[in-house]
Amino acid sequence: MAEPESVPYGHVPNVERRPATEAQARALASGTRLRILRLCLSEALTNKEIAARLRKHPASVLHHVRTLVDTGFLVAEPVRRGSRGAREVPYRATGLSWKVDLGDHTLGGPDAALEAFLEEVAVVGRAGLQSTRLGLRLPPEQMEEFQRRLHEVLEEFTRRPMDPHGQRWSVYLGIHPESG
Repeated sequence: MAEPESVPYGHVPNVERRPATEAQARALASGTRLRILRLCLSEALTNKEIAARLRKHPASVLHHVRTLVDTGFLVAEPVRRGSRGAREVPYRATGLSWKVDLGDHTLGGPDAALEAFLEEVAVVGRAGLQSTRLGLRLPPEQMEEFQRRLHEVLEEFTRRPMDPHGQRWSVYLGIHPESG
């Protein structure tokens, strides 16, 4: 594992979006790994804490955590001692997942972002979900503008520092062409 680094609270790297490596694309092809990144975005969590929040076995979660560390999406923070004196390694998301572009990587299987979204909604319940739909009929250049402007808004909010006392929110955006 890489040497622990300090990751500023709520930090998203100030780097240009760049194509994902094959390893990074594989790492982001898992709804579970995307959920781990979300959990570790605003607080450092140990493997045991992550497993408890995901209601998964710690050994299974450790495989995912190691994959995320190896690809730069999670970083280990300094070791701490747990309540019973055991050595614990907390992990924090680096924000890199927002800066990689999956582009043409064909990941196979279900869309990991959709999978993570559905699992998260199942945890909070439909009453906690605010959703809407919009139908558009646009020429390609206007659709490109629409997507660019949505991305600009999201990018603006990733650059803002996180409020440690603020409510945690998750945003899922899906865009698809309609058939027929």
